[in-house]
Amino acid sequence: MKYTLSLLAALSLPLAAQAQRKPAPAASTTTDARAAIREADIKRDLYALAADHYRGREGGTLDELRASAWLAEQARAIGAQPAGDDGTYFQFFEIQRLRLAKSSQLSIGSHQLRVNHDAIVFAPVAANVNAPLVWVGTGTAAELAKVDVKGKAVALQFSGEVPPGLSFRRFQMATMRDRSAELFKAGAVAVAWVGDTRAQAVFEHWGHTYERGRYDLPGGPNLKVAASAPIIWLPASALSWAQQPGQQLLANLQVETFKYPSVNVLATIPGTDAQLKSQYVLFGTHQDHDGVREAVAGDSIYNGADDNATGCSAVLAIMRAFKQKPGRRSALFAFQGAEERGLLGSRYYSAHPLVGEKNIVAVLNAEMMGRNAPDSASLLGRQRPHRNSLDLVTTALAANQRGPQFKLDTLWDRADHPEGWFFRSDNLPYARLGIPALSYTTVLHPDYHTPRDERERINYPKLTKMTLWMYLTGWAVVNRQDPPARDKDFKLER
Repeated sequence: MKYTLSLLAALSLPLAAQAQRKPAPAASTTTDARAAIREADIKRDLYALAADHYRGREGGTLDELRASAWLAEQARAIGAQPAGDDGTYFQFFEIQRLRLAKSSQLSIGSHQLRVNHDAIVFAPVAANVNAPLVWVGTGTAAELAKVDVKGKAVALQFSGEVPPGLSFRRFQMATMRDRSAELFKAGAVAVAWVGDTRAQAVFEHWGHTYERGRYDLPGGPNLKVAASAPIIWLPASALSWAQQPGQQLLANLQVETFKYPSVNVLATIPGTDAQLKSQYVLFGTHQDHDGVREAVAGDSIYNGADDNATGCSAVLAIMRAFKQKPGRRSALFAFQGAEERGLLGSRYYSAHPLVGEKNIVAVLNAEMMGRNAPDSASLLGRQRPHRNSLDLVTTALAANQRGPQFKLDTLWDRADHPEGWFFRSDNLPYARLGIPALSYTTVLHPDYHTPRDERERINYPKLTKMTLWMYLTGWAVVNRQDPPARDKDFKLER
């Protein structure tokens, strides 16, 4: 689908073979344009993009489109050439939303529950349940042995110890999902979990995300409507009445779907080598965040300063450096929309690359680069099974030594890391295609996806060093004779 520039005018913005163990020699560090990467520019751009004016840049909203138009204007002002559709900076695409309809009804005994407010339903399911509710405590084998759950709704209290390295929220979600599946297999028609005191903070902060439902590109797997038994999550305050015998659970759950526009912002600085300028190093990031949601401590705007205004300001700075001194290959800059909806912009562009998939020789992705210890960072795609180019990794490690000299945390790139960080950013769709891809990040922190992820909390000297590292890697790749070799035996674990 295509959208015309009239939409942007309405926004009132001015738009006009085997992996090598050693990389090819890099361009001399005296010939790069690292001096063009300035902390003042990065801070100015981040303060603009993470301001309340853009209302958290939620994917599929006018706020995301306004922020995208601002990014396009910055690219125009820098002098980067449009690389989107029809000679513009934009590649529009459609996203689809699936959610529980507002008319859905849910009650337990005499308690009428507002869906995804008083009680959270895990997934948009079409379900009609009228069943007796049985309480099974914490659902131990001994407790379940006393109850026949077939044809009944089962209520139980959440419990369990969090494995080392895993966030409580992810542990809770996985536990509820997996144990509910066991109860459904035993014949239960619904499962109602009562959160413990640990879960209450998660309920209050993350509960509103379930009201939004699921998103995907049209026809994507997240849009499949399940006509299945519902999983319901009740707040800790429900414990006093959820245990009462003789109650009936009534659920009439219906789903509805909507479509919205989102956009990738694309710009390029052409290379100087006649033979190599048709090849591109893609510097990628995402511009969206969580938008306006239920207030936390009086703040309802999730500005996403680290996630991911840091990445956007870094890519703009790298764009300025390449404009000042282009490389032999072309530099492609991609601000990808709706990442928080499931990497939708990068999934769309990787499937519809306007420069041609075979011409993208490497992808360097910026994801949350401004928090945590000032001397540490992570490089995703560095180690197997996530690594698809030892050649590119060696180049990136050499760039770190030439530049910021971060101490690299390798734990976040491990296949057994419980957060699965490699699979949660825009490096993934390109890596799945076999394109050498890395992601530069300073990883999670307590303000992640909260209104506290504000521009005042960013470590700007560290962000500038992260930007320099990413630039020096790209500078080496655009100027070497051969593109980064790909690992022939690359295969992700999932």
